[in-house]
Amino acid sequence: MEEISHLQSAQSKAIKSGDDEELAEISLRPLDLSDIDDFMVWASDEKVARFCTWDPYTSKEEGMNFIKNVVIPHPWFRAICLNNRPIGSISVLAFSGTNRCRGELGYALGSKYWGKGIATQAVKLVVGSIFREWPHLERLEALVVVENIGSQRVLEKAGFTREGVLRKYVVLKGRTRDIVMFSLLSTDQVSISTTSLHL
Repeated sequence: MEEISHLQSAQSKAIKSGDDEELAEISLRPLDLSDIDDFMVWASDEKVARFCTWDPYTSKEEGMNFIKNVVIPHPWFRAICLNNRPIGSISVLAFSGTNRCRGELGYALGSKYWGKGIATQAVKLVVGSIFREWPHLERLEALVVVENIGSQRVLEKAGFTREGVLRKYVVLKGRTRDIVMFSLLSTDQVSISTTSLHL
């Protein structure tokens, strides 16, 4: 909890004024069972699920099971909050063994909040802390469907490098898709955390 409070404080200092006032209210915190109603808003949205590996959730029970069995035991899963109310989620999946130097970033945001810089801000918050929380992590990567231009922009604005296209890499929603690989190294992270978050 101390780490989350530090993130919120650092993030608030990084925001200036005007249209960025809404971004000043963005924070990350653990997602809890009591957040189920907010969770269902984006988890049941077909627009949000379009480029995700999961299909839209159709019942609260399904959502509760996901939070209980996947989110709570997850090593790094956070709610993206606006005024402490969840509007999306962001996570880092840890690899093990010879791949332990890598982690995979994933996120989803309610479609109502697209195009406001919120996802980019959430990614920056993760970048500002994950390499300190997991000292063994040297590379944070994200895989994005080629057609998902919005998510690619999020990562580029957060300082990630577009490494290339992995052709016919995954079957998603019944179709084989090309995936764009993005990465950020722990050595890249310094300029982002100091200029954007002052961590």
